[in-house]
Amino acid sequence: MRRIERALISVYDKTGIVEFARSLTDLGVEIVSTGGTSRLLGANGIKLREVSDLTGFPEILDGRVKTLNPRIAGGLLAVRENAEHMKQISEHKLPLIDLVRKPDVQFQEAIENIDVGGPAMIRAAAKNFQDVAIVTSPDDYAHVAESLRQGSGVLPHDILLQLARKAFLCTARYDSQIAQYLSNANHNADFPPNIFVDFEKIMDLRYGENPHQRASFYRWGGQPAFGIAAARQLQGKELSYNNIIDLEAAWNLAQEFETAACCIIKHTNPCGTAIGSSLREAYIKAYEADTVSAFGSIIALNQVVDIDTATELAKIFVEAVIAPGYQPAALPVLSAKKNLRDMQVEQVVPATGWSQFEIKRVSGGILLQDTDNLLFGQETRIVTKRQPTADEHEDLHFAWRVVKHVKSNGIVLAQTGRTVGVGAGQMSRVDSVRLSIEKARPTAKGAVLASDAFFPFRDGIDEAAHAGITAVIQPGGSLRDAEVIQAADEHGISMIFTGLRHFKH
Repeated sequence: MRRIERALISVYDKTGIVEFARSLTDLGVEIVSTGGTSRLLGANGIKLREVSDLTGFPEILDGRVKTLNPRIAGGLLAVRENAEHMKQISEHKLPLIDLVRKPDVQFQEAIENIDVGGPAMIRAAAKNFQDVAIVTSPDDYAHVAESLRQGSGVLPHDILLQLARKAFLCTARYDSQIAQYLSNANHNADFPPNIFVDFEKIMDLRYGENPHQRASFYRWGGQPAFGIAAARQLQGKELSYNNIIDLEAAWNLAQEFETAACCIIKHTNPCGTAIGSSLREAYIKAYEADTVSAFGSIIALNQVVDIDTATELAKIFVEAVIAPGYQPAALPVLSAKKNLRDMQVEQVVPATGWSQFEIKRVSGGILLQDTDNLLFGQETRIVTKRQPTADEHEDLHFAWRVVKHVKSNGIVLAQTGRTVGVGAGQMSRVDSVRLSIEKARPTAKGAVLASDAFFPFRDGIDEAAHAGITAVIQPGGSLRDAEVIQAADEHGISMIFTGLRHFKH
């Protein structure tokens, strides 16, 4: 690339643009600008030329046409090493443009705000990246400015190529936003006929579900990160594919509760979940729910981790801990276990409408659905003769929140604000009941039961009664609901129908 002599600057996001422009003028680069960018630079004492001066043509049609001009496009697309190109540039007295600054143009939900000249200018500059530097992000200002200083106004090929890649990504995102908006426009269904999404890589992972599988972690592109994709690893080994899947499951369940809560996850299922008056109490109760399965688990806590909780956590082998923060005194306790992955994630409000959907890949396509963010249906009611006690009500509500996060067929037994037994992923519901009772022994007696879907037969209720279960919460909706309710009445069990199912496949 030859030395940069002229830069065209037109920005929507004006963060850092004055400083960047000043660094260019310090190198003797002529600045060409337009609109609000021109006014801002001029107000800050930066000498520049208006685009209309360069083109000899004013902005027209309320600014719709300002950079769409052969004197702009020619100055961007001319290949400097092509003699015929340079001959034509000379014949038509076109000014060569060596650097363009145009950021991610914003789609403001109106056709009038669709930028035509900006993306065309970006694409032209990026196509001719060997001769033109195209800067589309404020994040690149300092790096480009320093490289120009070191190269006396010349950028190396690898930086030019990197900038071009970002430029085409910028226009691709912008066009996809327009296409998505138009796909949604005048469309009555909640799901548009086309979807356009992009992802950018966060990191390569140690491996996939198994060591022979490769894996990488991506986040939604073009917007602030949120959720697990925004988590910071404070210490520990590299993350694997399975770690991230389990961290997501643990974090989502921990967010169900406002009081101090702990969730211990093994293979995406909660083996122990509890709430308490303190974080330490919640952790101990969750751990004691299934001390065997807690080995090598992922643990999520919904409050800042204090030293007392950290001390308890450090007593067992855990793959990872995730929390909204850690007290300074707690970190040294956890860092003593050098392989333990400490993850911190801020509760950031998602910036994308896609956060309300779940995406699952199948062969040749994807499935898209709403996230399961409801808890009870409108028809929630007590259907048995016996009413739940106040304590049972609390435990039923607790168990119902947990069972949302258990793989179907899911059964959760709970007592005094903690799970005591979980049956997950069984092919028949009665088997899940039996498994949850087996996991709970000898503490099933006096517990309550939550079922993610209805009981198709009374056998599940009979099994629960024999184990000493006193109350049940389930969606209802079976052809044999009357039979199931009769079984509960026979055993003196209270039962709530929620009218809402929580399958998790």
